[in-house]
Amino acid sequence: MNRFLGLALAVSIALAGCAAPGTSSPGADGAPTPAGSRTTARSGEMPDVAVSELRGATVAQLEAPADLWDRIRRGYAMPELEGDLVARHEQWYSTRPDYIERMVSRSRLYIFHIVEELELRGMPTELALLPYIESAFNPQAVSSAKAAGMWQFMPATGRDFQLQQNMFRDDRRNVLDSTRAALDYLQKLHDMFGDWHLALAAYNWGQGNVKRAVERNRAAGLPVGYMDLNMPAETRNYVPKLQAVKNIIANPQRHGTVLPLIENHPFFDTVDIKHDIDVETAARMAEVRVEDFKALNPSQRKPVIFAAGTPQILLPWNNAAVFQQKLAKADPASLASWTAWVAPSTLPSREVASRFGMDEEDFREMNNIPRGMVIKAGSTLLVRRAGQASAVSESVVNNAHLAYTPEIVLKRTSVRARKGDSIATVAARYDLPAATVAGWNHTSARAGLKRGQAVVLYLPVRAAAAAAREGVEAARRQQAEDRRARSSATSDRQRDARESRAAGKGRHASAKAEPAKARSAKAAPGKGEAKASRAKPEPSAKPASKQADKPAAKAGSKAAAKSKR
Repeated sequence: MNRFLGLALAVSIALAGCAAPGTSSPGADGAPTPAGSRTTARSGEMPDVAVSELRGATVAQLEAPADLWDRIRRGYAMPELEGDLVARHEQWYSTRPDYIERMVSRSRLYIFHIVEELELRGMPTELALLPYIESAFNPQAVSSAKAAGMWQFMPATGRDFQLQQNMFRDDRRNVLDSTRAALDYLQKLHDMFGDWHLALAAYNWGQGNVKRAVERNRAAGLPVGYMDLNMPAETRNYVPKLQAVKNIIANPQRHGTVLPLIENHPFFDTVDIKHDIDVETAARMAEVRVEDFKALNPSQRKPVIFAAGTPQILLPWNNAAVFQQKLAKADPASLASWTAWVAPSTLPSREVASRFGMDEEDFREMNNIPRGMVIKAGSTLLVRRAGQASAVSESVVNNAHLAYTPEIVLKRTSVRARKGDSIATVAARYDLPAATVAGWNHTSARAGLKRGQAVVLYLPVRAAAAAAREGVEAARRQQAEDRRARSSATSDRQRDARESRAAGKGRHASAKAEPAKARSAKAAPGKGEAKASRAKPEPSAKPASKQADKPAAKAGSKAAAKSKR
């Protein structure tokens, strides 16, 4: 009986072990098959195979692109644009091989990065050609409207897309940051209009203008395509230019063009920096020319790179490792010879230059400060680094600005008082306190002044010069008035003298004429008598006439003498 119970217990344990989870049974090849796995029968229908779709409009080619041009062609995804404008721009570009070569030579540094970013975002690769239209791939290009960089961002639009613009750097020219901002903006415009051609028109003309043009056409029942809108000539030619460049790159042989080779690999690498470093020092450590370093880091406006604002620099691919090795061995304090300093108060440039042991001319040239200016408080200035100076903070670097105002230099000036002037009126004329002017002249503020009296003032140089010129003019006017007064007085005296002489002569002549008339009246005979007198004059007539004339002549002489007296 006991043996029977023991046998039953052993069988139960064995059966339980076969049903326990986690056990496995051998498969067809003797390997264990995990419990719970679904095995496929050797006979019957095969189960359905799950299908996953590939993202993208085309199937990826297995062979690698021959060069970057081939890679760009494969990513073309924008609708084609045709017409006379496109043909005209194709002709313009294809007949200028030197221009194409210069553009391509500049783009060689940047275009691989742009293509990679476009592919990562799933955007059309012909957008990598847009800087050919915007700036000919010149990161230092500046338009008449102040758009800057190879993507030609306006200042306000750049700030909208977090592109810093201050006295130390302009991120509109930064290769990485401006590309990121441009693709963000283009994607936003495409999402807004649902059309790449309209998105490009908005990039050039402004999204508000394109939106209003679309609304006008819709209200008039007209089509709203790129070629249907009323737009400026520049925007009208914008997309046709891009289409022309796209067509030339798609088939250069057809347009008689030879494209310079651009290899399908990165031109530059990014290197992190943790300490401020001079541009020349970085170029020397990377074993590249300063011009080549600046071409890859075009956003820097000063001869030093502040790590707090620019934590990465770009270097040619083969030079990045060399730079990193030398940077690891270098003393951080020896990397930068310049630093940023914030002015605590309004100071003249000569004082700041002297404080940091710099020549004033060099200081003003480094900070672009004109002559005759004082630096306002809070301005950020580039000065020589002294000893173990600490790294410049991020807040200083990102908010750096410079403000200045004309320096006021006082000059001792003497001005002449006008008629009716007082110390108070002269002070008011030059916008000065009357008490101050009175102190300069050792008198009271209410003191009156004589016309032409000298008044001492201390005026700014320009005001002093103006006052001096005014004083000279006033003196000239005064002299002219004096000359006119003297001339008038002289004329009056001369006229009076002439009138007096004329009156005396008149009285003398009348006095002499009266006796003559009297004699004539007495001596003059009638007509009959005249004949008789001529015939036979009386002997006693002549003596009588002479005796009568003597008293009259004496009387006339006395009257004339009395008149002269």
